[in-house]
Amino acid sequence: MWSLTITGKLNCRAAPWSKPIVTDAALRTGITHEFGDPALLTLALTHRSAAGAHNERLEFLGDAIIGFVIAEFLYQKFPRADEGQLTRTRATLVNRDSLADIARELELGNAIRLGEGEMKSGGWRRDSILANALEAVVGAIYLDAGLEPTRQILLQWYRERLLRIDPTATQKDAKTRLQEHLQRHRNPLPVYETVDVQGPAHDQHFVVRCQLVTPDLSVEARGNSRRQAEQEAARLALVALQAEQEQQ
Repeated sequence: MWSLTITGKLNCRAAPWSKPIVTDAALRTGITHEFGDPALLTLALTHRSAAGAHNERLEFLGDAIIGFVIAEFLYQKFPRADEGQLTRTRATLVNRDSLADIARELELGNAIRLGEGEMKSGGWRRDSILANALEAVVGAIYLDAGLEPTRQILLQWYRERLLRIDPTATQKDAKTRLQEHLQRHRNPLPVYETVDVQGPAHDQHFVVRCQLVTPDLSVEARGNSRRQAEQEAARLALVALQAEQEQQ
């Protein structure tokens, strides 16, 4: 059975005969892999809005690798979990929100190459662009160093999340519980709106409003990601609904 005991920084080298190069892009991020072919990292951090070659093919490759590595880890770590539990757990770990959160932890937004329009609109902090860039970086590391170094790097990035996860004790999150509560009472589903983004690109905080139509209720919450803020807003809405029911 696998155990997660990864500590310290990982510096996986591409091959013993190639001299790894630390690129400017790597220096502006938390990427510790030293690329034998630095052009791969440059490509991975180039959005399609920029001129020339971009990262979408690497994104395709990285998406498959992340899914495989996390699925393999869960399969080995939780032998009693059934297929449904493993699938749901992987979905909580491999999705746009979680990938964007990891990208922020690595400060990938500092190094993503964007076209002028995306740059002006703040594309470096958009969840979809950050998540796609992370997938592309994983694809680049795989091509540069192979599967095993890529696996170790991914497990390091996911370390805290993997230590907390338990597929056999999966609990519904606040957004799901709020949705089910409203559906039971035949009320419209909530609407989530990002009302503010605060802080520099590498340390952003999001303010999200959760608006209910029936009953008429609006709550706001803050989080380090949109997903976190939405979950907190849903939790606060549930607290308010429960308090209202107790008063009736």
